[in-house]
Amino acid sequence: MTPNVLAAEDLSMFGTDPWWLVLVKAVFCFAFLMVTVLFSIVWERKVVAWMQLRVGPNRHGPWGMLQSLADGIKLMLKEDVIVRRADKVVYVLAPIIAAIPAFMAIAVIPFGPAGNEVSIFGHRTAMQLTDLPIAMLYVLAVASVGIYGIVLAGWSSGSTYPLLGGLRSCAQMISYEIAMGAAFASVFLYSGSMSTSKIVEAQADRWFVILLPVSFIIYIVTMVGETNRAPFDMPESEGDLVGGFNTEYSSIKFAMFMLAEYVNMVTVSAVSVTLFLGGWRAPYPVSTFWEGANHGWWPMLWFVVKVQLLLFFFIWLRGTLPRVRYDQLMKLGWKVLIPVAVVWLMLVATVRALRNENIAFSNIVLYVAGAVLALLLLSFVVDALRDRKAKGAAAGPAEEPAFDPMAGGFPVPPKPGQSLPPVPRRRSRYDRDLVVSGGPDTATASDGKETDGV
Repeated sequence: MTPNVLAAEDLSMFGTDPWWLVLVKAVFCFAFLMVTVLFSIVWERKVVAWMQLRVGPNRHGPWGMLQSLADGIKLMLKEDVIVRRADKVVYVLAPIIAAIPAFMAIAVIPFGPAGNEVSIFGHRTAMQLTDLPIAMLYVLAVASVGIYGIVLAGWSSGSTYPLLGGLRSCAQMISYEIAMGAAFASVFLYSGSMSTSKIVEAQADRWFVILLPVSFIIYIVTMVGETNRAPFDMPESEGDLVGGFNTEYSSIKFAMFMLAEYVNMVTVSAVSVTLFLGGWRAPYPVSTFWEGANHGWWPMLWFVVKVQLLLFFFIWLRGTLPRVRYDQLMKLGWKVLIPVAVVWLMLVATVRALRNENIAFSNIVLYVAGAVLALLLLSFVVDALRDRKAKGAAAGPAEEPAFDPMAGGFPVPPKPGQSLPPVPRRRSRYDRDLVVSGGPDTATASDGKETDGV
């Protein structure tokens, strides 16, 4: 992508709405997120209950659909506790810092075509609050700001376990944001733009999930890790952290952390729909026989359906996969996702460069296949040399000097591969009772009575 491509983008349809229409759009975006969050909480409890052969919420409202609203009211009415050792200013600001950025990313997500497609109170406008030439960089920046709320929540609580939870969450989010950014870069190369509306327009013929399947898979994994959802919910794991960074929070402040998590779920799902699933465009079978499927208010329906399907994917993962260990989480992020994302990005950049040189697609396939085969051959040679070295090391001296924990004059722990010498243990009471009187394991006390030799 070159600078002249960004300069040539026509985003003049944004920024011309009257102030009251901009306010209406902003309120709609906020209401869309809130309603989707309320529905997602009930839907998650219903689906997980169905997967576990339970009933789920069925008391508040018809079919229990008002359960999340009742939970919100309950949290607001609970006692608001501020721990004594907390830094009160940061302690109160942390949930606000975590929640506000979660709402900001939706501003650049298109719900429909960028043209003046719909009429609101007599004004033709686009179904998008605003757009930027670097809209996706704005999304990444906003997502990064939300990390500060979690870290500050753990630090300001004045307790050890929330601090550990905040640090683990920060490390997790930063690790998975790197692979997420590399997956975004592949989309930028194919669309030639960072604008969300232009990215959706570039998928008119074929969705990027078909052209860039590896980027889609990488983003799906990273968005689960970015939102701290199972099986990557280390910062909130109940077993070892008792709730993580939000352990010392209650009432409305705890509700804001919970709200930020679910809003982030909706946001990353909307970003995934925009980048890989055609955005507001109708699915393939519908768009072929219905010309008006991508006009009027219909695009909003396709967009919402796609977002709900991805939210169901979040729920399905929570009810299916067990939680991984933290070392497995970090290994997946740094040793698997980031290298794969970088190699895939180089491959996509190479294909785009060859296509710009008007090289035939068949020749590009041969070049790429040759590069992949060379890489596999190189990895095979490296593995063979590594195995030979390992066999040579195994054929060396098998006996190692015995480990002496007091060799330096003070006790030291064993190194990897070493083991402590066996510790002499006293015989059990049962064994002592079986000793025959007068045998070799008995001794005569000073008063003449036989006692145990131990």
